[in-house]
Amino acid sequence: MDDLWHGVAEAVHLLLAGDPELYEIIARTLGISLAATGLAMLLGVPLGYALARGRFRGRTMLLSMVNTGMGMPPVVVGLLVWLLLTRSGPFGSLNLIYTKRAMVLAQFIIATPLVVGFTAATIQFLPNGLSDLLHSLGAKRFQRLWIIAGEARLGLLAAIMAGFGAIISEVGASMTVGGNLRGSTRVLTTAIVTETGRGNLPVALALGLLLLALAFSVNLLLTIAQQRQRT
Repeated sequence: MDDLWHGVAEAVHLLLAGDPELYEIIARTLGISLAATGLAMLLGVPLGYALARGRFRGRTMLLSMVNTGMGMPPVVVGLLVWLLLTRSGPFGSLNLIYTKRAMVLAQFIIATPLVVGFTAATIQFLPNGLSDLLHSLGAKRFQRLWIIAGEARLGLLAAIMAGFGAIISEVGASMTVGGNLRGSTRVLTTAIVTETGRGNLPVALALGLLLLALAFSVNLLLTIAQQRQRT
């Protein structure tokens, strides 16, 4: 318990000290995870809808792959992305390894199966004839998709929270493809690992509390939006 209070005190001290590097790490953490979540939503929501409503050969296999991907260890994703982006890899000429873009890519791969899975599960709970009913009422394709998205908004917000929560707290992929470079790719999770390795446990605990506070703040905003949709 004493270590916890030391961590809280250290977290308050770090914030009040106004260390530019700390605020850069916080901003970098939030920026990378939000970018990856946004990209995962752009790809994952349409894929989830297609898997939920489509009737085609291999659909069950694809759903099984998505469900497996939802539990894929981040460090494995990081290793695969590293093999693709390293200088000797197929995309080494792009010079993406050990950059923030590589971290976004890795987190995007982690978050996308979660978004697809949550979206598919949500859409499957909607009435099967909803799209046909809207079509018969004269709704255009975009209008039908917009209305269906509105009906599934609670589940879609849950998909955002699941995807964001999974990637903002992961360390394996970020460390592997980002390299934990100070001033460039260091985020809160990799900074925690660094400080722990140095034996600076109060600082590591403080950074952990800041990470929890950051994740809680974003999820609080999403939860408020989700609960308002119920009224």
